[in-house]
Order: sequence, then C-alpha cells, then structure tokens
Amino acid sequence: MSEDYITVRGAEEHNLKDLDVEIPREEFTVVTGLSGSGKSSLAFETIYAEGQRRYIESLSAYARNFLGQMDKPQVESVEGLSPAISIDQKNAANNPRSTVGTVTELHDYLRLLYARVGTPHCPECGREVGEQSAQQMVRRIMALPEGTKAKLAAPVVRDQKGAFDDRFDDLLSEGYARVEVDGETYDLATEKPDLDENYDHTVDVVVDRVKVSEDARSRITDSVETALEEADGVLKVIVPDPEADVELGGSTARATGDLADDDEEERLVVEFSEELACTHCGIDISEIETRSFSFNSPHGACPECEGIGETKEVSEDLVVQDESKPIKHVFEPWSYNRSYYRNMLDNVAEHFGVSVETPFEELDEATQQAFVWGTDEEVVFEKQTKNGVRRKTEQFEGVVPNLERRYVETDSDRVREHIEDYMSVTECPACEGTRLKPESRAVLIDGTSITEVNRMSIVDALSHFEDVEGSFSEREQKIAEEILKEIRARLGFMTEVGLDYLTLDREASTLSGGESQRIRLATQIGSGLVGVLYVLDEPSIGLHQRDNDRLLNTLEELRDLGNTLLVVEHDEETMRRADEIVDMGPGPGRHGGEVVAQGSFEEIVASEESITADYLAGRKRIPVPEERRDWEASLTVRGARQHNLKDLDVDIPVGAFTAITGVSGSGKSTLMHDVLYAGLARAMNDNTSVEPGEHDGIEGTEHIETVRLIDQSPIGRTPRSNPATYTGVFDYVREKFAQTKLAQQRGYDKGRFSFNVKGGRCEECGGQGTVKIEMNFLSDVHVPCEECGGARYNDETLDVTYKGATIADVLEMSVEEALDFFEADSRLARRLQLLSDVGLDYMRLGQPSTTLSGGEAQRVKLAEELGKKATGETLYLLDEPTTGLHSEDERKLVDVLQRLTDRGNSVVVIEHELDLVKNADHVIDLGPEGGEAGGDVVATGTPEELARVEASYTGRYLRDKLPTVDVEGPRSDREKPEAPAPAQDD
Repeated sequence: MSEDYITVRGAEEHNLKDLDVEIPREEFTVVTGLSGSGKSSLAFETIYAEGQRRYIESLSAYARNFLGQMDKPQVESVEGLSPAISIDQKNAANNPRSTVGTVTELHDYLRLLYARVGTPHCPECGREVGEQSAQQMVRRIMALPEGTKAKLAAPVVRDQKGAFDDRFDDLLSEGYARVEVDGETYDLATEKPDLDENYDHTVDVVVDRVKVSEDARSRITDSVETALEEADGVLKVIVPDPEADVELGGSTARATGDLADDDEEERLVVEFSEELACTHCGIDISEIETRSFSFNSPHGACPECEGIGETKEVSEDLVVQDESKPIKHVFEPWSYNRSYYRNMLDNVAEHFGVSVETPFEELDEATQQAFVWGTDEEVVFEKQTKNGVRRKTEQFEGVVPNLERRYVETDSDRVREHIEDYMSVTECPACEGTRLKPESRAVLIDGTSITEVNRMSIVDALSHFEDVEGSFSEREQKIAEEILKEIRARLGFMTEVGLDYLTLDREASTLSGGESQRIRLATQIGSGLVGVLYVLDEPSIGLHQRDNDRLLNTLEELRDLGNTLLVVEHDEETMRRADEIVDMGPGPGRHGGEVVAQGSFEEIVASEESITADYLAGRKRIPVPEERRDWEASLTVRGARQHNLKDLDVDIPVGAFTAITGVSGSGKSTLMHDVLYAGLARAMNDNTSVEPGEHDGIEGTEHIETVRLIDQSPIGRTPRSNPATYTGVFDYVREKFAQTKLAQQRGYDKGRFSFNVKGGRCEECGGQGTVKIEMNFLSDVHVPCEECGGARYNDETLDVTYKGATIADVLEMSVEEALDFFEADSRLARRLQLLSDVGLDYMRLGQPSTTLSGGEAQRVKLAEELGKKATGETLYLLDEPTTGLHSEDERKLVDVLQRLTDRGNSVVVIEHELDLVKNADHVIDLGPEGGEAGGDVVATGTPEELARVEASYTGRYLRDKLPTVDVEGPRSDREKPEAPAPAQDD
C-alpha cells in the first residue's frame, strides 16, 4: 500500500503539530486551508524539501559540491517520494535581458530557425542578399525559360563621381566593347560615353549576351566566372524582356521607364555576389549564425543599447517642469545661484534680447528650443574676471546636450546621480526597442523578421507558424521540420495555461508571480517527464474564471503522464477537479498545523469541522451588500492608449469601491498602473520617477487629495526589514522596553533596542541574527550567529525583559500572540489589530520582509495605511488583494476595504475573485479578450448590471454569485442557497 502513497510521519516544520498524512501518488492533490494554517509548511518546507534533499544526496560528492546541501526538514519520515520539482510564484527573473521568449526557450528555437532557413536582406534597401558560388549562379540562370535572352555584366563602377575616360580606354583594350552606363547601352568601339564628373554614375561591362539553353551552359559558365573576376565577386544578370512571373533570386529589381531599353517596356536586373553582401548598397553582411539573433551577444545585439532595447536619455519634460517660471529658474538641473549657470543663461538671454526674468512660456518656440537644445548661430559669452572682462564667441550647447555630455564625461558619482534625476528610459531609437542589430532584423522567413515574431502575442505566433512551411523549399522544409515542431508545441503549452495574450519580447521582470509560475508549468509540460512530484503554489492566481478550465486541463494532463501533483490552492474550481483534498487548520498560526479533513471534494463538503467545507457547501459565504454607494463626482481618464488600450475614456467614481475586471491580458494593469497611478502621481505628487502611459489627461483630480498604490512589491529589500518595523509597531515595542525598571537603571533609551544601530545589537552579526559564509563560486550560505544564537542582540540588552519576555522573544511572536501580550497598551493593540484584520494573525513580527509573499506584503501595506490618521479623499489602488487568501480571510479583507471607503476614500482594485467583485459599488470590465483583442470597455455598472451583459465574461460568472439576478450563469447547475446568508464569525 505504501508505494501508492507519499507517507509523511511526524512533521513538525513551523506550526505543523506532529502531522501524519498520506498523499496519493500519480494523482492531483490540493492542499487548502486558512492563510497560515500550514499548507506551505507541509507541501514546500516538508514534502518538496525532503524530496529535493534526497535527490541531491543521490548524486556524486563532486556534483553535490556544486549544488550545496539542503537542511533536513523537521519530520520523522517521508516515504514514497519521487524527484521533486517546485513551481512557485517567484518572479522568473529580474534581469532586463530576460524575456518571455528567453525563459521559455522559444527564442532559442527561433534563433536556430532563422539561422538555418532565414533569407538575409539588405538592412538599407531591403533587397535579398546571399553568398553563392559561380556554379550556383549558373544554375539560377539555367532555370530561366529556354530561349530567354540575357546579358551577363560585371558592375565595375557603382555610384561614383567621375568621367571614367581612362577606365573606358582600359576596358576597350581588354576586349570589352559593350557597356551599360546608368542603364544606357554604349559600344565603346564607336562611341565613348560623355559623363559629367560631378554626378554619380554606374558602369556595367557587358561580358556576354546569351540565349539560355543547355547547349550554352559551358559558355554561360565561362562568362559568369569572367564577370565575377572583373567585378570582385559580383555578377549582374539583365533580362531585357522577361516573362511576368520570372524570378532569379539574388538582389532583384525590375527596371521600367528611363532605366529600361528604349524598345522594351520592362527588364529584369538581378545581382549575385560571392560574398554575403548587398551589391546595390555595398554593405557587407557577416555570416548568419544563431548568435546573430541573440541580443545577449555582441554578434546580434544592437550596438546603441547593447541589447536592452531601451536607452536612458535626458528628458526635456523633466528638465523644464513648469514653463510659467522665469528663464533663470525654469531649468530644474541648473541652479541660477551658481555663477557658471548664471553667466551662461544671462548671455544667451541677452543674445535673444530677453530678460532672464521673463517666464519661459512667453518665449517663442524657436527661442525655447534654442535654450533647451542649443543654438545654430554663435553667441557672445562675456565673463567678469579680476583681470577684466573675458569674451568668447561660440555656439550655445543647450541645457539638454550639456547634461548628456557631462553624464558621459564625468567621473563623479554625485554628478551622475544628479543628472539621472532628469533622465527617463526611452525606446532605443536605433533598434526601435527590438534589441537586435539591423543585419539581424533584415533576415526574413516568409517576409517576417524574428523581431516581428517576438512582438506577436503567443496566440498570433502560433497562428503564424501553423502554415509557414508554404514558403519553404523542399530542402528548407526538411531542415525546419523538427524546429517548427518544438516551436509549435511550446506555443501550444503557453496557450493551454492561459498565457496566449503575452508577447514573446515582454520583459520577464514585468510578469506577475502567477504568470511566471504558469510559464514554468508550460515548460515542464514540454519536458514530458514521468514519475515526478510537482509542487505548485496557487497556479490560478491572476487567471480569469474563463481561463481557469484550460489551466486545470493542463494540470490533469501533467498528472495523466504519470506524475504526482501537490497543489496549494484556495480556488473552488481547482478543488472540484482534484482527486484528493487535504484541508489544513483548524485556524491560522499556532491554531493550525493539523489535517482537519481529507478526501474527495464531496467528502470535504460533508465535513462539519472544516471552515473550507462551510464555504464550499454554502453554509458560510461572503455576503452581497444590501445597498451600493452612490457618488456625485468621478475621475475621468481620457484617451488611454498605452499598450493594447483602445483610446479609452473611463469614469472612476470618487468615494466608492470600484473593481476593474476582465480576462487575463485585457489591459487592467495597464489602465491602473501605467495610466491612472503614473498619471496622478506625476500630476499630484510631483513624482518624476514614474513615466505615465499614453493618454490625453485625467479630469476631476480636485476631488481627491492624494493617490496611494498598494501593490505586491516587497516591503523591504533586506532581512532587516520586517512587518513590525514597516508598520511602526516596533517603535512602540522599543519604547515599552526602554520604560522598564532595569532599562532605566542602566540608562537605556529605545535606541538600545534597535538591531540596526550599535549599542544593543550583537556586533558579531551586525544585528542580522545570521552570518553570511561566502562560498566563492557556490551560493552564499547564511548560518545562525554563534555569538547571539540568532537573537540579534547582545547579552546586556537581552537582560531586559517585559512581562518575562526579551525583545528577541517579542520579534518571534505571531501577530495573534503579540496582541494578547500587549492587550493593555491601546496604541500597540490598535496597530496589531489592524494586521489581524487583514488576515495576518499567523505572521511573526520579526519575519524578514524578503520571505513574505506578494499577497502578504500587500496586506502589511494595507494595515499600515489603515493605521494612518483618517483624512478621507485618498485614492487607494490595489492589484489582486485576494492573492493567497482563503474565503474566510477574504471576508475580512472585504470588510477592511469597505471600512477604507466608508472613511470617504476611493478604492479601486484589480480583481478576478468574484466574491470581492460582487461587493464593489461599480465594476469596469475590460476585454473582450486578451492582448490585441482586448483593451476595450466591455461593460460598466453595478455587479448586477454587469451580470446582465451577455458580452461580459465576468458578468456571466457573476450571475451565480448574485441571487437577485435571474439569468443563468455557467455554473447555475450547482446547488446554492436561495439568498445570501449573513457573514458568520468564528
């Protein structure tokens, strides 16, 4: 029996309580439960960690040196394990060189495809180029219809000034009588061309005139070789009267009018080269290799941006932020108090006959541009010195060029940092953001470059490669067959996991945790491994209900290959499709760590001890509000057209709770982050670090006081930052310890109890609690500090106790434990209660911020906002705040957001979770699809109004959550209570 299960005995990692559990092998198992109940401790820190540790231990000692050792989890035994692969929500990469194409390896296959069957073209004129032997050229000529007349010419002069009299004499002496000069034919024996030496001319020596036939093959071969020798490897074939569909390949041009012979309407001119070069433009092209298409290699990267696709340039908008200021103060980087800048501006102003007191906006446009970008004419600069007036005359450099020059030339970090404040990241003008050099962008397959493919969405790329072989020769089809199979398979897997809206050139660092996880999931499906244990962390995050079924089909496919799936998840649909559910609880933190129920979906629903079962069965639910808020004013976004937004005008209610919904890739994040937040932050908070997306403007800003973005970015970049320090709780805790009798006797103030400054902290580890051991070429290892044992403080500081606990003990407390411990202190209790209200009872006060999930970091920020003095009129923007939340915790979050709105604030959330959406006063649904097929407003209104819009996918799924809507939804066959039950408290 044991071989059919992964059997865990005596698991005690984190809050697990001597846990015994059996996970069926080769089945799809969901681990669910309240936030902090021990789900991740069981799935990741115990089962995955042990599977990974054993796999590494099975390798040779030499290999283990490179992989490092993993600590054994606190568990008595784990039997029936397979090699384990973790697919979590950590971002795929923070490297700006990583894209969706590179992390999925699709770009590697594209590079191989274009290097093997791509056709090089000239980056200047667009003509096809290629390297061919004389024999290949002869074969091309012989492919012409039999009897075709052709001239074989050697282009000896190409677009050069001169009369070339001596050259014509040399050609005649060598036996060449006929030439074409600028398209006209001359017989040198009877007439020498009279050319104007001041103009460019082209001279082609006609080596032979032939009629294509098998009998003429030998003659054609000799003439081709002669022409190549005369013109340094270049041959021009001129067909005076070609048939309409005749093509020769090479650099082809059909000449008509003045360039055609007088008695012919059209002629075909084809150039061949022994080298890979454009014979028309004289551009040599290096050999096409796979590295030619890599923007991480100097052989393929754009030389201007070095393969990043972006350049940092001084922004005129940041240099001149307020045109109403006088000339002397309008240029933000230049201080008029400094004599260098004052002298410069005074002299330029005098040159244009204006005063430096004149507002910049009153100058004509030409004068404004001269100040910003420099003058064409010379300016007299006078400078008073102790020896008299020094005078020099030169062009004025301009404020922006001055900053750009100094940024490059300076050796001072301080100067460079100062100038960077006025720089913005812009698309590289040389490569237009494609990252590759011109020669690489000019290699085409079926008329499409690799950069055009990279800019396609996954679904468009899949469609593009479905019938691309139609343009291939038989040889090319054989070469490309296996490459195309891999490309199509990987694109197909990406589509299956709901990522068909992503473009291949999108930076990996801009992906959400859920998107990164699904990319790795698609990669794993492509690997075709069997007998592996996959541990996943909420793969449904960020997915619309419509796309969820495709993801679940993919997970089942992975299981059916013969793998074991262990998925941490709160999503009801995922639980319904699972073979087995393990429900952890009964509560969070110290109240969790046990298996409350285990079995099939039906068995879990029947359980009476499980809070999860209460929500699945409808015994508990997040209620629908009895009434929706009304509003009088709105913020109006005009003409939003960033990324895929289609010139949108959107009204956002002030003083209400708004949800922005839509399928994945429909433009929700673009609207909130790039347009709404960045536009308001720049206009209201004078935040120059953000670059608003394209839009015409935002109206109604007088109705709000400020804007706050509460996203899922980390609350701190180092382990020194934690929830207690971020929310200000730790300040109050340190005050408490400073007020104790022993602390006052020793003269300790609250600074003594900080682990960030000298005095009370352990100096061995600098207050970090761990010491970093550098392992040279291996990953650095962090081990507990031997001096303080991980407590962060020295012995003298730890002598001070409050109610029997040291400051280190307090940092180890959960929010719930600290709330009980400090219940007598109203200030501390209030702050801690806010963390509890957002569902973080289980979190340790001193938990390093680097270990928090995105959802946890977002809720810590939300608690910190709730703790601020209520002023109202703040616009709060949240991106998927339900990430990682159980339905019970989600109910708490809804209450918190309603409280924020009740204070007179405006709350806008991006959300897929319907229980939160149904609580909104107003819903803006974007779509109808993702990527280029999205970016429109599908519907707006209350959740009930949205539910009646047939075109809205969100509205259709909302029908099953709103009992007052009498239209059937996609899940109407499921039993639901007729009316919402009131929210129940534990």
